[in-house]
Amino acid sequence: MKIIYTAKFSREYKKLSREIKISAEQAEAVFRKNPFTPSLDAHKLHGRFKDFWSFSIGFKHRIIFEFDGSKTVYFHSIGNHSIYQ
Repeated sequence: MKIIYTAKFSREYKKLSREIKISAEQAEAVFRKNPFTPSLDAHKLHGRFKDFWSFSIGFKHRIIFEFDGSKTVYFHSIGNHSIYQ
């Protein structure tokens, strides 16, 4: 699986604490093996984010992503629940 990080994702990632970055990298490693592993709680979003999915990084943080129909995934946003606004 190929993951492409958008510019927005990269900007948000740089602002995260070291601990959250480590958790995000661990979650991404799990995601690469199986995006629908129950521990990630991957789910389809609704409303204005209806074309996107989200998975959990711990209890507080999320990554919003999009499948492009092939084996490429775009990571669009990372952060706490405020990323949905």
